[in-house]
Amino acid sequence: MIAKIRNLSPGLRQYLLVTFNYWNFTLTDGALRMLVVLHFHQLGYSPLAIASLFLFYEIFGVVTNLVGGYLGARIGLNRTMNLGLGMQVMALLMLAVPSAWLSVPYVMVAQALSGIAKDLNKMSAKSAIKTLVPKGESGALYHWVAVLTGSKNALKGAGFFLGGLLLVQLGFQGAMVVMAGVLLLVWLTSLNGLRQEMGRAKSKPKFSQLFSKSPSINILSAARLFLFGARDVWFVVALPVYLGSTFGWSHTAVGGFLALWVIGYGLVQGIAPRITGSDRRHGSVPDGAGALKWAALLTGVTLVVALGVQLQILPQFTIVAGLMVFGSVFAVNSSLHSFLIVHYAGEDGVSMDVGFYYMANAMGRLVGTLLSGLVFQLAGLAACLWVSSAFLALTTLISLWLPKDKPDSLSQGA
Repeated sequence: MIAKIRNLSPGLRQYLLVTFNYWNFTLTDGALRMLVVLHFHQLGYSPLAIASLFLFYEIFGVVTNLVGGYLGARIGLNRTMNLGLGMQVMALLMLAVPSAWLSVPYVMVAQALSGIAKDLNKMSAKSAIKTLVPKGESGALYHWVAVLTGSKNALKGAGFFLGGLLLVQLGFQGAMVVMAGVLLLVWLTSLNGLRQEMGRAKSKPKFSQLFSKSPSINILSAARLFLFGARDVWFVVALPVYLGSTFGWSHTAVGGFLALWVIGYGLVQGIAPRITGSDRRHGSVPDGAGALKWAALLTGVTLVVALGVQLQILPQFTIVAGLMVFGSVFAVNSSLHSFLIVHYAGEDGVSMDVGFYYMANAMGRLVGTLLSGLVFQLAGLAACLWVSSAFLALTTLISLWLPKDKPDSLSQGA
């Protein structure tokens, strides 16, 4: 097996190592989120209080994506990825303390460290693909991005299930210790294996270049902000608390359902090129018109689910089945966006464009997370879904301005 890996091309070996890092990090990140939500709900925290635990996680994610892209271009994506892995180990160990120490401010600080780590790791992984796929092979780029993103989300779903299971089997602190130990081994492997120059810009970028000057990237970033705000406004706090408090589901059942949702979502992301009609061999890939069509479809699906929950039409069936459909259509939207940003990004210093875009992604998560706790506490799950529908309508409106030419016709620096 080791001999086969050594016979692979250097670029493919780097891609596999980046993917391995990203997979393991994502597994712990998904488990950590579920552990925090379920553990602190069990302790009697309100939905808004639980949402506040993720406040620094999302705020620092916004800053990290912006500054992290700049760092990746200056010092190399290998260093930013390894920095993220090391920081996640520290965050997990911070939470492995006695329960009496786990005050809200303390957990928020640990979550801030985890948020920085997550976005350094994600930005590095997504940017690395651009450097590893030969220039001009748009179909292959779309395929690789879809595989990385889809597999990551499938593992994040597995992480949700793992979090619920670990909470039952090992308790909160025991789960943190086990995850920190596994990720430490991954970090040591990565330190030894990632090449030094990956993603480093030929000319040192200036700090003033942090904000993208590309209209296509700015428009896509705005659409991404509302797309992910629309997901997290019901997904982060509202849904797991609702399933447990209203339907009486156990921690394992809640974690298992959300795991299946995200795994299915990830699998659809992985085959998104087939769904959208991409041809890997001939480089046929979607453009802004495709993103607009799929955003409009997702808006319609969410409106139907919101109406069903509002009218209490077979509530458990509506939520389970409706959100499965939502997840499938959302997955295609997300995969399309992930491809378009990597393709629009410039060849030199790719992480700066990707980092700016994921800053908008993190801003959407931040807004969605806060609203998930606040709106659910004030008005319930149906209200969260109406807010989600409004956000998706804005995503669709913004997508009208995305370039309608095929990405291949745009300059690489666009």
